[in-house]
Amino acid sequence: MSPLPPALYDLAAAHHLTLSGALHLASGDVPGHQTLVLLSPAEPGFWPHFTTTPEYLDGARDPMNRWSTRVITAMADALGATTLFPFSGPPWQPFTDWARRSGRAWPSPVGLLVHDAAGLMISYRGALAFADRFALPPTGPRPCDSCADQPCRSACPVEALIPEAYNVPACKADLDRPGNDCRARGCAVRRVCPLSQSYGRREEQSAFHMGYFG
Repeated sequence: MSPLPPALYDLAAAHHLTLSGALHLASGDVPGHQTLVLLSPAEPGFWPHFTTTPEYLDGARDPMNRWSTRVITAMADALGATTLFPFSGPPWQPFTDWARRSGRAWPSPVGLLVHDAAGLMISYRGALAFADRFALPPTGPRPCDSCADQPCRSACPVEALIPEAYNVPACKADLDRPGNDCRARGCAVRRVCPLSQSYGRREEQSAFHMGYFG
């Protein structure tokens, strides 16, 4: 079985993206395709790169989704792949399921996905589906299993994140509080994860996303 195309890594790196997971597709996942590659921001460096792009600078809505569409579609055209995006629905693509099946992301103690490199800061900008069945890169263990303190369990100021349910109303109500730290710097739970802290994601990027959520 052939490895993933080397050009895939080069094209991703040129746009400060990284391969954050890969999996073999079942027959009904993406008909006519056998391998799926998930793409995420490469840190450190993604945010300074993104803020120089036309989509960020033109002042129009949804700059990151528009940038992702343009860049990943160009990658697909160059590689003979098919694009899939987490934001182009309905119907919505099952990115959470794909992430788990990649062997590089798992449910964390607070329910959010945790990634072996990005921790709780994992996000997916898109995916490429290939007709060929490529060999998959190696995977590692679930990081939470070796995290003795698991500070994510107690980091939320309103206890909105627990394994059984995500209390969205409580989270959003707290975000409306003047001087809210999560809105300004990103979710406290995501930030406290040891892997998140080593990932290098900038607070400005987290604040950008929190603005859309809140």
